[in-house]
Amino acid sequence: MIDLYTWATPNGWKVSIMLEAVGAEYRVIPVDITQQAQFQSHFLAISPNNKIPAIVDHDYADGTPISLFETGAILIYLAEKYGKFMPSSPRKRYEVHEWLMWQMGGFGPFLGQAHHFNRFAPEVVPYAVSRYNKEAQRLWGVLDTRLSERSFVVDELSIADFAIYPWAKRHAYQKIEPEDFANVWRWMQQMETLPAVQSGMLVPSI
Repeated sequence: MIDLYTWATPNGWKVSIMLEAVGAEYRVIPVDITQQAQFQSHFLAISPNNKIPAIVDHDYADGTPISLFETGAILIYLAEKYGKFMPSSPRKRYEVHEWLMWQMGGFGPFLGQAHHFNRFAPEVVPYAVSRYNKEAQRLWGVLDTRLSERSFVVDELSIADFAIYPWAKRHAYQKIEPEDFANVWRWMQQMETLPAVQSGMLVPSI
């Protein structure tokens, strides 16, 4: 059994999609970030950076539960545990790692800033709005180019796709019209047909 500590955000959905995709037995433990639940001591013991999601795997190989925070680490762990959604070719594995890091370092943090200044900032900050919306456009362009000659980010469905998709899904928060990025739009529509994506995006049910 895996405990998934999560909330309804793009980062949370990355892991719930993966758990659904590998058919893992897991239990959802909502962490209501709107009520500052991520700062409670029991959660900090698992995720010291006070960010969701985090997991506790009670069925780790050595018999002692293992906890993990940071979505990249969690996705790699689950790919290795279940032997799925990570290429067997070393060259392709490095490509998956590249695009996973790209998402964690750019197509996530910068889009998150766009979300904040477009929708949640208490006052309009024109410089920040312009900066992060332009960066969102640039990052979407990078992804569009990448998908111009392949069905998925690294040829076959992988954890890179699971990491990137939930952030693309929040395109309205980024002032992005996905139809303007034809390759990303085609990929998104393809991702949305996957049962694991459909069910994973509903976690947690709040």
